[in-house]
Amino acid sequence: MTACALPTRLLLLCSLWLGACNLATPTPTPLPSPTPALPQAQILFPAHNQQVIEGLVFDIDILARDPVQGIARIELHVDGELAQTIESEAGALNEFRVTMNWFAKGIGWHKFAAVAYRPDGEKSNPAIIALEVVHAP
Repeated sequence: MTACALPTRLLLLCSLWLGACNLATPTPTPLPSPTPALPQAQILFPAHNQQVIEGLVFDIDILARDPVQGIARIELHVDGELAQTIESEAGALNEFRVTMNWFAKGIGWHKFAAVAYRPDGEKSNPAIIALEVVHAP
C-alpha cells in the first residue's frame, strides 16, 4: 500500500462516519402543562369496617378541601347509588364539612363513597369506606 493511499482511505472513512451522524438539533418536545390538584374528600366518621345496627339512622361526617377554587358540593353514594347531595350555601369553600345521615337497612356489607365537587364541576377521587349492617342484639 502506498503512503498516499492510507490518508485517502482514512479521509474516506472519516467522511462516511461523519455523514452517518445526525448533527441537526432535535426539536424539543413540549412538556405537558401541570394539571391542578384534584379536590380532596375524606370520611371522618364512621370508621371503615365498622358495624351498624339495622333500622338505626347514623351520621356520616365528611370533610372536603380545595385551597384554590373551593368546594361547591359534596355527594354521598351508597352501593353505587346517589344517596344525598349537600351544596354550600356560602359559595365555594376551601374547607367544606358536612354531616349526612343514612338509615341502616339491608343486612350485610355496604360501600359508602363521598365525592367533592369544585364550582367548575371538577370532582375528587371518592373517599370510600365499607360498613356492615347487622341485626339488633
